[in-house]
Amino acid sequence: MSGADDLVLVINSGSSSIKYQLLDPESSFVAASGMVDRIGEKNAGIEHHIEGTTVERHVPLADHTAGLRLVFETFAETGHDLASQGVHAVGHRVVHGGEVFYRPTLIDDSVVEAISNLSSLAPLHNPANVAGIESARKLLPGVPQVAVFDTAFFHGLPDAAKTYAIDAKVAAAQGIRKYGFHGTSHEYVSGRVAQLLERDPADLNQIVFHLGNGASASAIRGGHPVDTTMGLTPLEGLVMGTRSGDLDPGIVPHLMRSAHLDIDQVDELLNRNSGLKGLSGVNDFRELQGLIDEGDAAAKLAYDVYIHRLRRYLGAYLIGLGGVDAITFTAGVGENSPQVRADALAELSRFGITVDPALNNAKDRAARHISVPGAEVAVLVVPTNEELAIARAAHEVVVAAAQL
Repeated sequence: MSGADDLVLVINSGSSSIKYQLLDPESSFVAASGMVDRIGEKNAGIEHHIEGTTVERHVPLADHTAGLRLVFETFAETGHDLASQGVHAVGHRVVHGGEVFYRPTLIDDSVVEAISNLSSLAPLHNPANVAGIESARKLLPGVPQVAVFDTAFFHGLPDAAKTYAIDAKVAAAQGIRKYGFHGTSHEYVSGRVAQLLERDPADLNQIVFHLGNGASASAIRGGHPVDTTMGLTPLEGLVMGTRSGDLDPGIVPHLMRSAHLDIDQVDELLNRNSGLKGLSGVNDFRELQGLIDEGDAAAKLAYDVYIHRLRRYLGAYLIGLGGVDAITFTAGVGENSPQVRADALAELSRFGITVDPALNNAKDRAARHISVPGAEVAVLVVPTNEELAIARAAHEVVVAAAQL
């Protein structure tokens, strides 16, 4: 294990879970990783991975402080006491930075308050992020902590891309604009693509598909995003595991008037009971594929709607960029579903886009090309590494602060 002074603890705090990694931001060495799940339930627990071994414990956890305390206890039991040996910094994933935060930020009380005040823009995410931050500050009071925002990469979107066509005064007063999400992933992956192609990012037009339970796409010109699918919230854009993605905004008042749903019920419907789950009953792609193989018509329709939306944004971004040099798939579905990749890019050879079936279906976890050799447009699969990107950002902020 690397020296403690070289390591950054990365925390991704969800509504009922805490994902974490302890890693060296310079060498990319992961000393340990794990997840605390079902916080607030009796069957909560931890799965902790360190030096090739896995430790599991199941205990009731009342809140995020109890969850993080369990993380610290497990580290100590496996030979790395975070509280006594210390770490260089803690990096926190925060989903929504609004107009306030557009770069990694050293956390103090005022930053925590500002993140909390943005919860109306990300009610499923920011409160959980704040809970993780507050817990980590209690448990590691002397360690610098840094917030890294999902929205930061997209802060500088062109005005035409980030502006919604509603009353400008209302939009300004309520902070309504396209913010974009998964920015840490899109930034990391697009940078890796430039390295793999041995090209200057400034010379590349890229489309990146981050396809997990949450899904988004971005159009990147010269290393800078010019459009992305998620908007004011992570609900807009592609069809996702449980989120609807794009829909006619008139559906909301229609449901309130005709189905007598209140606003919280509509929010629950669109965020937690729509997307693949709403159409097929499942949100896991492996389960969806199993249903399709059994001849389930609803599952097949869900898949077709998913692909249709991917291709619609692919076409929009091809035109918006004026041509593309690389198309990249990342995250759980993007990295592991050759069928999704093949169907998303089917019959596009006239645009210089052709997937090699053998390369696409290869059982390879590494970053790789899947386009036919010599294709005009490079098609790649690049595993995302948001934890490494967060660790590097936190490290840079802490080093810069120490030099002031």
